[in-house]
Amino acid sequence: MEPAAPTRQAPAAASKLSEAVGAALQDPRRQRRLVLVIVCVALFLDNMLYMVIVPIVPYYMRAASEMPTPTSKISVPNLPTPIPANASTNTVNSSESSTGGMPTGSAEQHHYPADSEDVKIGVLFASKAILQLLVNPLSGTFIDRMSYDLPLLMGLGVLFASTVMFAFAEGYAMLFAARSLQGLGSAFADTSSIAMIADKYPEEPERSRALGWALAFISFGSLVAPPFGGFLHEFAGKTAPFLVLAIVSLLDALLLLAVAKPFSAAARARANLPVGTPIHRLMLDPYIAVVAGALTTCNIPLAFLEPTIATWMKHTMAASEWETGLAWLPAFVPHVLGVYLTVRLAARYPHLQWLYGAFGLAVIGASSCLVPACRSFAPLVVSLCGLCFGIALVDTALLPTLAFLVDVRHVSVYGSVYAIADISYCVAYALGPIVAGHIVHSFGFVQLSLGMGLVNLLYAPVLLLLRNVGLLKRSRSERDVLLDEPPQGLYDAVRLRERPVSDWDREPRSPPGPFDECEDGYDYYTRS
Repeated sequence: MEPAAPTRQAPAAASKLSEAVGAALQDPRRQRRLVLVIVCVALFLDNMLYMVIVPIVPYYMRAASEMPTPTSKISVPNLPTPIPANASTNTVNSSESSTGGMPTGSAEQHHYPADSEDVKIGVLFASKAILQLLVNPLSGTFIDRMSYDLPLLMGLGVLFASTVMFAFAEGYAMLFAARSLQGLGSAFADTSSIAMIADKYPEEPERSRALGWALAFISFGSLVAPPFGGFLHEFAGKTAPFLVLAIVSLLDALLLLAVAKPFSAAARARANLPVGTPIHRLMLDPYIAVVAGALTTCNIPLAFLEPTIATWMKHTMAASEWETGLAWLPAFVPHVLGVYLTVRLAARYPHLQWLYGAFGLAVIGASSCLVPACRSFAPLVVSLCGLCFGIALVDTALLPTLAFLVDVRHVSVYGSVYAIADISYCVAYALGPIVAGHIVHSFGFVQLSLGMGLVNLLYAPVLLLLRNVGLLKRSRSERDVLLDEPPQGLYDAVRLRERPVSDWDREPRSPPGPFDECEDGYDYYTRS
């Protein structure tokens, strides 16, 4: 009868632990921190999966290219001798030397010609951003209608499926399908993650600080993924890095279920949000359009350099493979430093967000122009650090600005506006892997870098159009508005009303605010 006591104590201990966890989750402050952790892990996973295949995809492509076709005319005795075991670390050179004495017709055994391999890799990398670009307008509207937790859970589920497909993919078609499926998951996971942060942190400077944490995790995931994937691929097999990411995504989804409870009655009541402004009307807002243009412009150098700089380094400074991979790793430090500085400056001088973004564009432009002048490893690393530092300034300054613009000019529902931000990123990363190579072949790497730098330098003065946004930060708190006087059309007015003011045609309409003087009589809600 003695073993019965521990058997009875186990359910009691589990019940007490569940009650303690439930009590901790009921605390709004702890719950908000847990939501931030979940969101940061989701963004980290998406960027890890985006970059982890960088050192792995050449092995997939090489294995596919070495598969004999059914119409191959090469008989078995004419095949090259097997590659010795001690040459496995230099597959490219060994394969070239082994085929050197083969007859001319032996080229027929490769499924893909050498010239098309780069094109196929570029299309593979761009497929994620292209599908994400197409789905984002729909995902933004869906998030506005369904709140943020359920779309995030859907995105994590799709990312889990995509990661498992990557782990067991054998050919180019499976890789392409997995990459495209990742774009579908990212359209929901990325947009709902950033929108959830904006909703959970409505006041500054907490909102900028939380978005800064998210950007830091994005940068960390992008930079640590290539060495992580290469190490596990080398010592644990090609499925290992993807299975690790799949497990983390599953754990993150389970934590979201425990914290947000997206299928509960409270979640369904929480999903009864005000009717958000349609995404096409947000795109017509000139201030949002300026911010979206800046986000696209600042990411063009990074998106265009990633697929082209490795070849340029090999030809210019005879860089080895580990040097081409290591060149981006130190950039994580200035990126985090840029996020930290922008958050601190925004807390003290919140009306100068446009200036931080403009300075970041200028730094990006100067760094991009300096890249082709580098002839050794150290100056190139400094230039890339300046590039990532400028991107951190622009992203950290302008992402909170988008949420603030929605608060003061539209309805405080953030799915569509951050879908626009995601579209801005996807435009750069969809064009980068495909267009950058053609520009380098047609005009040269120097012209590519100088052109990207000039575009950023020319766009920096455009952010002067956002200088009036700082005037709106003089809004008063909800408590003061309730005690003293009715709202005056700023952030408080949007927060206090349960449904947006509608005109005769049932379309959302913002209350008047101080921006009306800057609009020159243009009404964004007049039917065309």
